[in-house]
Amino acid sequence: MATPRRPGDPDRKREALDLAEFTRRQPWWRKLFGPESGPSAEKYSAATQLAVGGVTGWCTGLVFRKVGKLAATALGGGFFLLQLASHTGYIRVDWQRLEKDVKKAKAQLKIHRGRQMPTEVGSKAEEALSFVKKNVPVAAGFLGGFLLGLAS
Repeated sequence: MATPRRPGDPDRKREALDLAEFTRRQPWWRKLFGPESGPSAEKYSAATQLAVGGVTGWCTGLVFRKVGKLAATALGGGFFLLQLASHTGYIRVDWQRLEKDVKKAKAQLKIHRGRQMPTEVGSKAEEALSFVKKNVPVAAGFLGGFLLGLAS
């Protein structure tokens, strides 16, 4: 009769779980993310992919927040200066010409509304979706980091 092995016994065999191999064998993974969700997602560990995605997302979020504040300040300040110049008489608005141009733009929009999305936009959207499917941990880390960067 063999002696039972204790949890701290060094002779006890341990089985390592390889996440890349595990996900390759799981049909739910393929159904959810498609058959092309394999090779590039298997180059690095999930933790490494999450860390890289999180750090790049956080940096991107910080940049977006800083640039957004700067753009809002510039846009608001510019609008304020234009209003001030208009009220003091430095700028005069030709309202009839503005109305004519707005009507022309509305007509152009009605013409283009029936058309489909340009093929370049559709192909770029498909390319981005394919990248996200192939790199789920990186994309998830990036999204989380991006939101943290916007919030901090």
